Amino acid sequence: MANAIPDSGVAPPGPRTRGAGTQTVYSILRQEILAMTLPPGSPLDEVGLSARFEMSRTPVREALLRLATEGLVTTLPNRSTIVTPIDFAALPTYFEALTLMYRVTARAAASRKDGEQLARVRAEQDAFEQAVAARDALGMIEANRNFHVAIADLGGNGYYTGFFTRLLDEGRRLLRLYYATFDDALPQPYVREHEELIAAIASGDAETADAIAARHAEQIVRQIQDYVARDVARARSLRL
Repeated sequence: MANAIPDSGVAPPGPRTRGAGTQTVYSILRQEILAMTLPPGSPLDEVGLSARFEMSRTPVREALLRLATEGLVTTLPNRSTIVTPIDFAALPTYFEALTLMYRVTARAAASRKDGEQLARVRAEQDAFEQAVAARDALGMIEANRNFHVAIADLGGNGYYTGFFTRLLDEGRRLLRLYYATFDDALPQPYVREHEELIAAIASGDAETADAIAARHAEQIVRQIQDYVARDVARARSLRL
């Protein structure tokens, strides 16, 4: 029997052009993985997915291959596919890379004057602030990701943007776990830090932008580390 696949609520589209089916499956599964609708370790059965999306297994297989290149799904030795588990042991090196990219992209953005791109940064910050005010954790995670990608784009280095985007997307799953513990205490200080970062970038002050980005990253890393430590302690207490 095929494994049950959660339904994202998105209805399969009508007739598709070549390649559109792969993009549809890829986009929906990617969003579900990042939002933790499909939790780490969930099986991804080609037959079940083919039935769900009402298309052949070829576009499903191609979509899973794309997700595998992003590290979001893993093919096991028995050729079955699962949502890639979160590797908590690798978090120190992940945090190191994430912090570096916060700083590098902030410095690069401050070195360029592009009013149109800066307006995009501002728009993403407005969306982030609205999500925080609404206590919308998922909306906040998405807007935060888009805010920092917009800063990376402003910096003008496509390699930085690509790498940072991947790191931020990987972090969305960590943040989803972390913010699941919130009631109404979403981090308003992040709104203020974003504003400070925008001001430093707009004034072309690379040193200040770097310092703010480093502090911003440090707070996020510390909070996630605290969450993981609490979760480990809770798991140990249940085994006692």
